[in-house]
Amino acid sequence: MPTVSRVCTDTLVELVYDREKRKTALAVSRFNGLWNLEQEVKIETGETLVPYAASNNLIASECVLLPSMPIEYGFKNELIEDIRNFLGRYVDLSAGFEQVAAYYILLSWVHDRFGELPYLRLRGDFGTGKTRGLLTIGALCYKSFFASGASTMSPIFHTIDAFGGTLILDEADLPYSDAKVDLVKLLNNGTTAGMPILRTVVNRHKEFNPRAFKVFGPKIVASRERFHDDALESRFLTEETGMRPLRDGIPVHLPREMKIEALQLRNRLLHFRLCEFYKINPDVDAAMAAASPRLNQTALSLLSLVDDPEARKAMQAWLLDAGAKLAEERREAPDALVLAAALAAFANNTGTNVSIGAITEQFNRAHCEEFGAAMSYRWIGQVLRTRLGLSTKKTNGVYVIPASEKPVLVALAHRFGLAPPN
Repeated sequence: MPTVSRVCTDTLVELVYDREKRKTALAVSRFNGLWNLEQEVKIETGETLVPYAASNNLIASECVLLPSMPIEYGFKNELIEDIRNFLGRYVDLSAGFEQVAAYYILLSWVHDRFGELPYLRLRGDFGTGKTRGLLTIGALCYKSFFASGASTMSPIFHTIDAFGGTLILDEADLPYSDAKVDLVKLLNNGTTAGMPILRTVVNRHKEFNPRAFKVFGPKIVASRERFHDDALESRFLTEETGMRPLRDGIPVHLPREMKIEALQLRNRLLHFRLCEFYKINPDVDAAMAAASPRLNQTALSLLSLVDDPEARKAMQAWLLDAGAKLAEERREAPDALVLAAALAAFANNTGTNVSIGAITEQFNRAHCEEFGAAMSYRWIGQVLRTRLGLSTKKTNGVYVIPASEKPVLVALAHRFGLAPPN
């Protein structure tokens, strides 16, 4: 069984690649970090595992980055500090995001100990350092797989399924709608363990044989704009690039020694995985009381790796600030603006029902100039029904939201961070 990675009851198996010798092997740890490099491993299931061939195009071309052998990682705080120093030499990140990225790199090597993961994102205009950030952070992540918006989705599905690891995706603003839909599905499913994507496969006998592609794992993307899917947006921890002058000392071109430094750190990170994998579990005490359930759900895996109280406090502050910015963005979205108009119309109404016309007038008074034109009753009604899920009925020839929908309005107000009506 050609193998990239395998987790057994008390044994870890990881593929390594020696670029100088052009050879692959399996790093096998059976005793909490003590390891051997082997060409054949028999495991408890009766399978015999062998390494992927060094001639595999993804490995030989370094499209997938692998360690070459485990190296003593030292102490966790020293490893994190060395990762941050590496990032600081080659890319200009804000201090808060640099700390998040350092721990995210560590998380990528033990991500399969958790059931929920966040994603990292660099968002900004061209020429603001997004690709440099991907190359630098991705150089240290667990089995990083580099792709771009020019790639079709099929090889991305197959590579993630076969290799696992970390997807590093540049130019995620895909130009074609069908590819973008597939990407959104991959990203939405990839944060939660046990949520594969089904694809139609026909075997050599022309039999219909659907296949479940595993897409769970860490992912780092670069894009120029936000995604329209609010659920997907809530899964990202985002660095806005180009918001300040470039820090002095960042090289214009990545030097050759950068790859050597990255390999040494990947080797130490592999040893961290072999030593610490079975000891790591979600730490519920790291949950933030002031955070939304979604933010706690996605960030808990990251916070569980932060042992230092001061570092955890700083990261929680950064996460809460990021959550507040996302909430503000959501309050400014068209759906939220229509909801706010509906809440205001109910607050101003003396009757039991509120007409779609009254909500439309309330919306246009507040946002006509912003949208460049008055919105129609039809558009407002469509947002209320299809986007917000509110029920309407026709009374005396006029479509209204009945008073029975007030509990739904209150729930929606809490979800969008709006003040509910009295």
